Amino acid sequence: MKIYTKTGDKGFTSLIGGTRVAKHDIRIESYGTVDELNSYIGLIGDQGIAGHDKGILKQIQDRLFTIGSSLASDPEKSRMIIPDLHMADIELLEKEMDSMNQQLPELKHFILPGGNNAISFCHIARCVCRRAERIAVHLAEESTVDEKVIIYLNRLSDYLFTLGRKIAFDNKIPENQWIPRV
Repeated sequence: MKIYTKTGDKGFTSLIGGTRVAKHDIRIESYGTVDELNSYIGLIGDQGIAGHDKGILKQIQDRLFTIGSSLASDPEKSRMIIPDLHMADIELLEKEMDSMNQQLPELKHFILPGGNNAISFCHIARCVCRRAERIAVHLAEESTVDEKVIIYLNRLSDYLFTLGRKIAFDNKIPENQWIPRV
């Protein structure tokens, strides 16, 4: 099987269901941003973080593939059965954040990105996740988007922020607090 198909050489691509759209279509932008986010999640997992957190990140990557499949489908024409996102997927993120927050000191300041590579990658992924959420919300104004996709992306950005704090805590790295000049 060849990797290249030459079918996108003129700036168009196909959605699941066969509909051809411009590569700048909001739906393409949406699942492309989720794919970018998934790559950053993989990068976080490669930073020597705790085994439990690495396992959760693998589950998140799987869920992001599910989200990408959903966003890549033409809601009018696709007959392909794709995996579903479930409320349990959202609840897992909430449970993980609650567990991490029990270990962490109370948050009293805004946190600036930085501390080490893993922490910084958590913040980059959080920003990409927020962008993916904004694009999915925009897409939902024009087309069908499973509401759980938007909720999941919202929770995931919070999870990534909390994971960055946990990695700092686990490695005894002081949080990079923003102290505004008055």
